[in-house]
Amino acid sequence: MGTARNAKDRALSSLKEYDVVIVGAGQAGGQAAHALRAGKFDGSIALVGAEAHAPYERPPLSKDYLLGEKSRDRLYLRADTYWADKDVAMHLGSPVTEVDPVGHRVTTASGSVISYKKLIWAAGGDPCPLPVKDVPPSRVHVIRTLDDIDRLNDALTTASCVHIVGAGYIGLEAAAVLRKLGKDVSVIELSDRVLSRVSAPAMSAFFQRLHENNRVTFRLGTVIDTAAENSEGRLALLLSDGTTEICDLLIVGIGIIPSIAALESAGAEIDRGIVVNEFCRSTLEDIYAIGDCAAFHSSFAGGARVRVESVQNANDQAKTVALDILGRGKPYAAFPWFWSDQYDIKLQTIGLNVGYDETITRGDPDTNSFSLIYLRDGMVCAIDAINRPLDFAQGRMLLGKPVDKDDPRVADIDVPFKDLLTS
Repeated sequence: MGTARNAKDRALSSLKEYDVVIVGAGQAGGQAAHALRAGKFDGSIALVGAEAHAPYERPPLSKDYLLGEKSRDRLYLRADTYWADKDVAMHLGSPVTEVDPVGHRVTTASGSVISYKKLIWAAGGDPCPLPVKDVPPSRVHVIRTLDDIDRLNDALTTASCVHIVGAGYIGLEAAAVLRKLGKDVSVIELSDRVLSRVSAPAMSAFFQRLHENNRVTFRLGTVIDTAAENSEGRLALLLSDGTTEICDLLIVGIGIIPSIAALESAGAEIDRGIVVNEFCRSTLEDIYAIGDCAAFHSSFAGGARVRVESVQNANDQAKTVALDILGRGKPYAAFPWFWSDQYDIKLQTIGLNVGYDETITRGDPDTNSFSLIYLRDGMVCAIDAINRPLDFAQGRMLLGKPVDKDDPRVADIDVPFKDLLTS
């Protein structure tokens, strides 16, 4: 009892105090600090991150960085001297494990206690683990952090065959890179189609065909039951359909678990993420949440509460919070957009297809240049553009607007979107 009290007393005696504490030194956290300073905020700011790295970009990890076409120093959001020049204190290498919303304090895993006036929770999330027991840890990889990719690249030097668990964007982007690196690649997916949680069947069929044309093998509608090293020193996977696959390593890309535990324990409202209002304020006083772990009502999702895992969302919510702290708050209403690069294909998406009930294919998928329009109750809610930058650029003018699915111009790729607007 006395020992625990003494440890707590020592922690409080070294209490660090800041006007704004940002938990999470990633895209959202880094942008929040930058937006505050750009808005002339002159109070003290601290960035507290679980990783030992300053804020960096995550999207290139599964693309250019894994492929070796982008160096580590080009991933960082700002130059080495930026954070010191802007008087942003960095507390890196230890995650926040406890939040005291009454005392306005956070505690890190290393025992540091940091006091705040405003707290911005931008902690992101962690990769969902492979739900298979007894897999040798050295054989299993994820794509989330710089260190993850460095570890994966080391393993790839002696691997010829890689199996990917999960046919979402991360899994498919990794598959494209690994094929460029000359690896044999198979993708194991529980659903009966790729990208099943984020796209319509027509888009799933396009991407599956694209990868199969690049000699990627798919095992759909199946999962790994067991995995073990065989007598040859390789990994033997027993699948749920009774077949066995042999590979050198596994990459798991089956989503993330949002980092919400500390705020949930502190009493914040949770709904698959930290519930926030239109200013990104949580239900706890003086605490905001942004980025991958924030759940908010979106007009682009028909009013549904969503979590959006994208750079756009991270950046724009960071700006929303900064303006609110600066006393110039505006409700978050940014257009959602995403992208994915696979082989020579660029997918650009605008809007959210949550709850869509119809789709219109615009152009011919066999040409590798087409768009898919998603409708919800007759209104355009999202557009996927494949190698169609003009459709992506003009697409926002159609969001929330009705289109006549029987109008032949809608499916005509030579008709600009602006010509489809009704008066």
